[in-house]
Amino acid sequence: MTVREIAATDIVTADREETLAEVVERMADEKVGCVLVGDGDELVGIVTDRQIALSLGDHPDASDRTVGDVMTEDPVTVEPETGIFEAIQRMDEASVRRLPVVEDDRIAGIVTLDDVLVALAEEFDTAVEVIEAQSPRF
Repeated sequence: MTVREIAATDIVTADREETLAEVVERMADEKVGCVLVGDGDELVGIVTDRQIALSLGDHPDASDRTVGDVMTEDPVTVEPETGIFEAIQRMDEASVRRLPVVEDDRIAGIVTLDDVLVALAEEFDTAVEVIEAQSPRF
């Protein structure tokens, strides 16, 4: 199974010059926990709800702060044909739960640890059904 099969392609993006307030409002409206930061179609960063929350500890007044102030620049990415186990390994190595998907240097989507776990759970369900159908013990 590849990232292409499970990645969300309806993604929320922002410009590095947008204010945190604007992006937080968009994140709430879209019910997402992160925003990919782009320069046109090119990925330049990612900002998560956690990063924003933690940044308020140092600077409680976020009214003049921008996405560029708190985003992670040059995030770890995957290509659509990356296998999900390799994606999990990259998440583990980078200590992240979300990986932007990039194809031909353009933002193509995002894959999260939640996406991977749901896909694996579905595969396990299918395996269980096969076992139950073929084994008299079950």
